[in-house]
Amino acid sequence: MSRTHRVVAMLGTAALCTSFAACTGGGSGGNIAAVNGQAISRSDFDHKLESSPAAKQILNQMVQQSLIDQYAKDKKIDVSQADLDKKEAETRAKFPPGQFEQIVKNQGLTEQDVQQILRQQLVLEKAVAPQVHVSDADIKAYFDKNHAQFDKPEQVRARHILVADLPKANEVLAKLKAGGSWDALAKQYSTDPASKDKGGELGFFGRGQMVPQFQDAAFGAKVGQIVGPIKSPFGYHIIQVEEKKPAIKATLASTHDQIKQQLTQQQEQQQYPLFLQQLRSVAKIDVYDDRYKDLFPPVAGAPGASTAPAASAAPAPAATK
Repeated sequence: MSRTHRVVAMLGTAALCTSFAACTGGGSGGNIAAVNGQAISRSDFDHKLESSPAAKQILNQMVQQSLIDQYAKDKKIDVSQADLDKKEAETRAKFPPGQFEQIVKNQGLTEQDVQQILRQQLVLEKAVAPQVHVSDADIKAYFDKNHAQFDKPEQVRARHILVADLPKANEVLAKLKAGGSWDALAKQYSTDPASKDKGGELGFFGRGQMVPQFQDAAFGAKVGQIVGPIKSPFGYHIIQVEEKKPAIKATLASTHDQIKQQLTQQQEQQQYPLFLQQLRSVAKIDVYDDRYKDLFPPVAGAPGASTAPAASAAPAPAATK
């Protein structure tokens, strides 16, 4: 699983916890909704929710969060606000602009929720750090085996105006050559909805990202040159190349830090389950609801770990009605 996918999964799980708490904390009785006057009671809703597979996932996550928090307190692991801000900035940078914020919004998370998730991530990183070892020899071996994936291919930044037929394309081209505004003409004539309001801007792209006709014209043009009309399956393009980036061959020196970070993260991901398993093995986890007692079976050597039956315990279950 990629680092980005892990972040998304982590945020999604936390959102389940947030949603579960919100659903079960809104009161002990009454109705939660009605359909054409037919009531859906809060007790029925809570029962369905607590009996669902999601409830076990949430309880498991909440126990894990408690174990991590207790470990941090016991080991006096301090996570400063500066550490959190740096971690959040690094996490946001892994997503295209605006996507991180959209994920957080979709999951119903607050900024406080996000920082709590990242705080626990930092605690985990510090906890497993002694077991993580990435040497220069490891980095070189990885580079030698995977160097091609770090090479940067030639790229072009271009803009275009797309129209449906050749006469219209020639008309637009003539207006451009006469000094017409590219932005205005793109907005007026282009049939590409994704770029017409941005002056036809397409950003940087490499070979294989555009249809062959468009690609050949763009990579064959000089910077500043207007070419076209170019026919493609989408219509006729007038293209202007704005910038070019030559291909860059990666070196061990240029990729050293990136590879070290990647290998470090791989080792951390291998260590996290082992560390969390160790925390559970020495924890006393009492489960007071029969529906969830199989989640945390007694571990040999744990300090009195038990799965107490509901009838023998008064404390509230994971989610109260």
